[in-house]
Amino acid sequence: MLGPGRWGTNASAKDVDATPEAPLGLMDYLQRILTARVYDVAIESPLELATKLTERLDNQVWLKREDAQPVFSFKLRGAYNKMARLSPEQLARGVICASAGNHAQGVALSASRLGCRAVIVMPVTTPRLKIDAVASLKGEVVLHGESYSDAYLHALELGKQHDYTFVHPFDDPDVIAGQGTVGMEILRQHQHPIEAVFVAIGGGGLISGVAAYLKAVRPEIKVIGVQMVDSDAMIRSVKAGERVLLSDVGLFSDGTAVKQVGAETFRITRALVDDFISVDTDAVCAAIKDVFEDTRSILEPAGAMGVAAIKQYIARHQITGRTLVAITCGANMNFDRLRFVAERAEVGEEREAVFAVTIPEKRGSFRRLCEVIGPRSVTEFNYRISDDQNAHVFVGLATRSKDESAEISRLLTENGFATVDLTRDELSKEHVRYMVGGRSPLASDERLYRFEFPERPGALMRFLSSMHPHWNISLFHYRNQGADYGRILIGVQIPDGERADFQAFIESLAYPYIDETDNPAYRLFLC
Repeated sequence: MLGPGRWGTNASAKDVDATPEAPLGLMDYLQRILTARVYDVAIESPLELATKLTERLDNQVWLKREDAQPVFSFKLRGAYNKMARLSPEQLARGVICASAGNHAQGVALSASRLGCRAVIVMPVTTPRLKIDAVASLKGEVVLHGESYSDAYLHALELGKQHDYTFVHPFDDPDVIAGQGTVGMEILRQHQHPIEAVFVAIGGGGLISGVAAYLKAVRPEIKVIGVQMVDSDAMIRSVKAGERVLLSDVGLFSDGTAVKQVGAETFRITRALVDDFISVDTDAVCAAIKDVFEDTRSILEPAGAMGVAAIKQYIARHQITGRTLVAITCGANMNFDRLRFVAERAEVGEEREAVFAVTIPEKRGSFRRLCEVIGPRSVTEFNYRISDDQNAHVFVGLATRSKDESAEISRLLTENGFATVDLTRDELSKEHVRYMVGGRSPLASDERLYRFEFPERPGALMRFLSSMHPHWNISLFHYRNQGADYGRILIGVQIPDGERADFQAFIESLAYPYIDETDNPAYRLFLC
């Protein structure tokens, strides 16, 4: 941990404002947080004990309920603090921002309270729920580009054209100070010892503000940053010692899907944050369910990341009786996405395991398999005859502990059933379980790819219209569960001599993809 002397200048706020190129120090941020103007629009959100999680994890788990804010997210704190400090002339000209949703709502609400115009540039892939929410707050929505980066560049261009003031979603000292009031409230609301506070990271504004306050006032409290495994720009940047630009990011947690963190937020986080934890989709889905069972509130993925990290932290360090705080930073969840969350929560909580089991194609085989499985509940069974020797069965089983899938796999193998544990295999959970039995002798030269397409008109047609007519689609599976992206599994027949051309083609699309041709689930069930 870097001390204040090495972290930055400790000049007064007046001196810093006079020389904005000088980096702010810890005491500068403390002063800005203490004087932040957020409560004209924000509430002091509750700090609630999650009683069921506390009992189950044998540690006190507290939830800082930023999902209870008027726009269901902490983002209005920083937005308002920034805008409330603008001059009357700047407010008269209006403000502009780029956002996929939560920051947009914060800016729109702040503009309505301050009586100024707000132009909000959002990616065309933004869920309708968030677009309508911004419009209802009188924000002027401009849809542009497929990602936050596209929207950001367009917002900067419009800002220059019309002389709007740009309100950055995270990389601005006033925005950071506004978010830091979350940390201030935690210490005011809980005056007993706290082991650690867990904070989701997108661009880094929230964790920068919270870390600045906690390290200035209670430096013994650990600040733990949390990122998705497929959107870990801050973790990679801290390891590299410089800001890293990700080529693509996962879209499940759209609130933290940032390709590059801010320069100021990187500086603060690198110096003040104690540790980082990365969480995956299944763990976050399980955490959404955990919070719902305690509060009857439904968080968006970013809002549940802190809870998912607390569970990992407890398991990793084998601790009991400690006090841990998760900031539930948002609840702007599309209702249709709950189908996906509910489905994946069981795996994330290690309550379901899935396997590919090979049994002899003869009478009594399935009965013997069930005898080996014993009293465990079967959650799924998929089978279709494929040859006269062996049958490949896709099996889902309810489990009671996180290590049970390995035990079951070993039990089945010892009893003569060749078994592949697919519990952590994304292809199996997303596609294969819905397609078992789709084998065909006609699918020669087939390659299998898993893509993520932005959920907007024309995305699939762009893919299909760009393909060479010699490349035949031999398998196709698409699922969308209310997210702003669709998952597609596609098999393409590609002659050996044309594989380099096909590789160049999929690289040109710039859609995230994985070559699944060698995945054992594909080999067992689909080819």
